[in-house]
Amino acid sequence: MKKLIYLLYLGLVSFIQAQKREIPIDTVIVTNHTTEIKGKTVNYQAQTGTQPVWDAEGNPIASLFYTFYRRTDVKKASERPLIFSFNGGPGSASVWMHLAYTGPKILKIDEEGYPVQPYGYKSNPNSILDVADIVFINPVNTAYSRILEVEGEKADREQFFGINEDIQYLAEWLNTFVSRKQRWESPKYLIGESYGGTRVMGLSAALQERQWMYLNGVIMVSPADYKVIRVGGPVSSALNLPYYAAAAWFHKQLEVDLQQKDLTDMLPEVEEFTINELIPALAKGGFISGTEREKIASEMARYSGLSKTSILQNNLDVPNRFFWKELLRDEGKTIGRLDSRYLGIDRKDVGIRPDYSAELTSWLHSFTPAINHYIQKELKFKTDVKYNMFGPVRPWNNENDNTREDLRRAMAENPYLKVLFQSGYYDGATTYFNAKYTMWQVDPSGKMKDRFYFKGYRSGHMMYLRNEDLIKANDDLRTFIINTTTNGKPAKY
Repeated sequence: MKKLIYLLYLGLVSFIQAQKREIPIDTVIVTNHTTEIKGKTVNYQAQTGTQPVWDAEGNPIASLFYTFYRRTDVKKASERPLIFSFNGGPGSASVWMHLAYTGPKILKIDEEGYPVQPYGYKSNPNSILDVADIVFINPVNTAYSRILEVEGEKADREQFFGINEDIQYLAEWLNTFVSRKQRWESPKYLIGESYGGTRVMGLSAALQERQWMYLNGVIMVSPADYKVIRVGGPVSSALNLPYYAAAAWFHKQLEVDLQQKDLTDMLPEVEEFTINELIPALAKGGFISGTEREKIASEMARYSGLSKTSILQNNLDVPNRFFWKELLRDEGKTIGRLDSRYLGIDRKDVGIRPDYSAELTSWLHSFTPAINHYIQKELKFKTDVKYNMFGPVRPWNNENDNTREDLRRAMAENPYLKVLFQSGYYDGATTYFNAKYTMWQVDPSGKMKDRFYFKGYRSGHMMYLRNEDLIKANDDLRTFIINTTTNGKPAKY
């Protein structure tokens, strides 16, 4: 009899352990915390959970995982600035800015951003939680966010995975979130990193025109603008050169007179050459004169650290992947794509592109264990579902990308709305000069140019990993938030 009971017990345990692995559709875990920011004590609450995405009939078709931090030791909490934070990819979780930039906790890494063991996290004394509440949002298939079954079948994935599809369902989700948290009184901001820049440009108009939710600010961190990136052509190619100069300067590959200048004293010269000479030269293609071709190649070599020969062999159109492979080829090293301070080692020194992204492997090295540990230990959210650092979102629909115009229209409709760009000089994927170009192109009339701000940092795509830039970038955000608080001033021209 005892043996039978024991076998039944084992069977019951096996049944419980074999339950289907899935995330709760609609849930929240609340924890309370205290930290120190800029030398002052800040009490805050973390709400970690999931909130559904519904279809037109009100059926839940997906569930998005989020973490919402709100300061609790303030009066009129409902009127505090509220920031919606997105990373990019597309297909990236919100882990990067959550656990390394604006949130109350950051990675245990060295001063320059390299991983150290034991892995973990620590308090962030520079978090903007002192001046704003923040919600970190994970789009479908990132982190713990998942598509749900409707009548026994998974919802159609095509309604989530595309520029316009992404914007549409996220705008609806944000409306629900604001209503649930009773934050309609709050000044509202969007911050998006990388592809998140495209996302928040589109959301700025979608929130205003479809949800009637007006913003005070849009912040684009190392933004990806698909009107330039992957398009090719003279402009897309030429915009890389100032980044080449910055990376070459960092690795001490420039000529002595340029190398002796400070980075930000040297770059304006390269930017002027890019706009006034390189773009027109590349526009001429194969019909450029031999004399001009030689002159342009010499200048490009001077500013990039590459040989004139290799530039001519590329017909003046030097791909960034070739630059990452070529700059330190003689030293047997490659440089990182998203942050060119990082070095890699390839199987062979020959070739036209690196074998791997040195910086991304370093980041995954430190972020993955930290976010999994943090969510379970600190935020008390437990699940057997895998946390997707990068989730399956392909194919991704890039058609009908009007997000740059969406942002212009949102700004025109809303006199309060201002925009901040933040970029690292050593970012070779979404370069700082590409971000400047995007900023210049949003409003062709120039009537709103006093509402745009650009800040550059001496690091890469995730400039906040370098401690000096973490401090500066958060202070720039804090200043932007304070300066876009209207204090009763009416929204009018």
